Amino acid sequence: MRVDVYTIFPELVEGYADGSILGRARGSGILDLRVRDLRAHTSDARRSVDDTPFGGGAGMVLAAGPIFAAVEAAESADGPCRPLLALTPGGRRFDQSVAHELASMDGFSLLCGRYEGIDQRVLDHCCDGELSVGDVVLAGGELAALVVIEATTRLLGGALGNEASTREESFADGLLEYPQYTKPAEFRGWAVPEVLRSGDHGRVARWRRAQALRRTLGARPDLLASAGGLSEADERLLDEFPEP
Repeated sequence: MRVDVYTIFPELVEGYADGSILGRARGSGILDLRVRDLRAHTSDARRSVDDTPFGGGAGMVLAAGPIFAAVEAAESADGPCRPLLALTPGGRRFDQSVAHELASMDGFSLLCGRYEGIDQRVLDHCCDGELSVGDVVLAGGELAALVVIEATTRLLGGALGNEASTREESFADGLLEYPQYTKPAEFRGWAVPEVLRSGDHGRVARWRRAQALRRTLGARPDLLASAGGLSEADERLLDEFPEP
């Protein structure tokens, strides 16, 4: 999958993307990440990418010229990588379903905002849409871009050592993930639940489902509500494994 990232701080993206899952995915050819420096497409000695907002106000706005120039140069040299999505507070909420949607594509591009925002003409005439990673304001879109890239790359075949990981984690089936434990079986008087040491794989699977349901009910009831609530089978599972 090819991902183009347009930013004024390419080193922020490259530094993180060279490590861990993204670094391995790049090295194996699963992820073709191309970081585009917007400052390389400026025309003045100061390599200016921003200017004051029309109408007055605090801060600076990313100008249209360098962004259009960077996108057009990249598409002319390497071909289009669409959709191009701007990372903005008002964009479509990024979640696991959107990650799956992007992972099913051959590629996409991300535009990292900075300062007070991006010239609206870029959003109207250069980008194909907008994404938001949450109701927070960041100094720039680079962190948001890395969230999108990592969440999406994890879903690509071969990106993870254990492909089952993406099938059994939070949000994979609309629930938060069940609790996890490792050795030792007892630590400071706190024991691993007996069911996980029983060797009964069917019972373990039912317990995990019950814990995922209970955790989701407590922390994210909206996820269950959007799925139509608890089924009769889910109710029976919660009865089978009551809270300790």
